[in-house]
Amino acid sequence: MDAFYSIVSFFSTGGLFMYPILLVFAFGVAIAVERFVTLSMVTNKNQAVWEKVQPLLDNGEFEEAREMTSEDDSTISQVLNMGLSLQGAVRRREDIEIAMEESMMEIVPRLEKRTPYVALASSIATLLGLLGTIMGLIQAFTAVANANPAEKADLLSASISVAMNTTAFGLMVAIPLLLVHALLQTKTNQLVDSLEMASVKFLNAVTERQLQSAGA
Repeated sequence: MDAFYSIVSFFSTGGLFMYPILLVFAFGVAIAVERFVTLSMVTNKNQAVWEKVQPLLDNGEFEEAREMTSEDDSTISQVLNMGLSLQGAVRRREDIEIAMEESMMEIVPRLEKRTPYVALASSIATLLGLLGTIMGLIQAFTAVANANPAEKADLLSASISVAMNTTAFGLMVAIPLLLVHALLQTKTNQLVDSLEMASVKFLNAVTERQLQSAGA
């Protein structure tokens, strides 16, 4: 309970700027949770689809793979289906690759959507903390100017301590949000890399099948 009362006291003595910082923190956490859950679901779905599609591609069963990906809404299915729809219709690997890159250009922004808002919330929390401290110091020096000379030192030290609470709270909010943003960025990059890896493996499977057909 002592810790709880200490937190309440810390928050209540920080001034009005503590509330917008808390609101920014809630906003950043909500976005971070939504992005983490979404990216985790996308990753799991892609892994499940790839485990089923990869053996078909390795065996040159492109028609079966085309049917499977066309009925699935995962991101990896969208990328592979774009290539599979052209497989057999065009001979050049570059044409299939360009079509799959076009699909990637549509998918990647959806994966990165809203993630920058977490970093923005971190920056805003820091700036609000600094602004709250500056405003608190202005009020402190204004009050000290009209105070009894014997009380000025105690009044100034108490006012500065309260003003610094805002900066401390802003940093306490900003640092975790910044770390979470880095985590989300890493998760997104890993997801994009897995899509690119699947695209390359598919293109290699197509090229290998074409070489075998030409050799036969």
